Amino acid sequence: MAEITIRNLHKEFGLGADKVVALEDVNLSMSGHVFVSIVGPSGCGKSTLLNILSGIETPTSGAVDITHEGHAAAPGYVFQAARLLPWRTVMDNLLFVQPERTEETRARCQRYLDMVQLGDKVDKFPGELSGGMQQRVGIARAFSVEPDVLFMDEPFSHLDAITARALRRELHTMWAETRKTVVFVTHDVGEAVELSSRVLVFAKGGRLKDDIEIDLPFPRDPAADEVAITKAAVFRKFEELDLLVT
Repeated sequence: MAEITIRNLHKEFGLGADKVVALEDVNLSMSGHVFVSIVGPSGCGKSTLLNILSGIETPTSGAVDITHEGHAAAPGYVFQAARLLPWRTVMDNLLFVQPERTEETRARCQRYLDMVQLGDKVDKFPGELSGGMQQRVGIARAFSVEPDVLFMDEPFSHLDAITARALRRELHTMWAETRKTVVFVTHDVGEAVELSSRVLVFAKGGRLKDDIEIDLPFPRDPAADEVAITKAAVFRKFEELDLLVT
């Protein structure tokens, strides 16, 4: 688990008349076994924030601290697409990101593949798998490096509804068992409510407009009344902030 502190974070792209503000004066913190989702309209800075947290982008100003027990936290990352190496098998894709490739490492990779129900696909190549299976491999790969914090950028956005729902269940089981800190970007408010202990609502211009605790027990049935009511409440936040207009 990790502790994340963001102070006065500002990010701009371009210069002069072409300057675009992606994030504006963002301040927040999160820590422990939490699942935090970031939602908002296209262009509100969701992915930019995730890229800064994961070290892919640098801020224009402000600071980000991500630690675990006083030291720099080890990150894991799940992309929108699985980004598997097509010439390597499923197992070799997981082993490729490991600092060591011992029998113990292989056993750990096997354990995470078992958790995403792909334990029998270790010798398959990505081209032999469906899109949902490939994303399962990507999730197992991210967990297999045993990160302190896991960053996820709309990992289910390209999948059909049935596959995405199944993967959300598997992801939540893994999160519960491994007790990681997860930061999850999504454009789907329903997905955020189903998965998260906390939802951050961003507006155009990269402004953090609301920080909502989701106080519902896990696991959550997306068809349950209390989940539907909470989804409606979060949508109302969007309407109040005029965020549904893009």
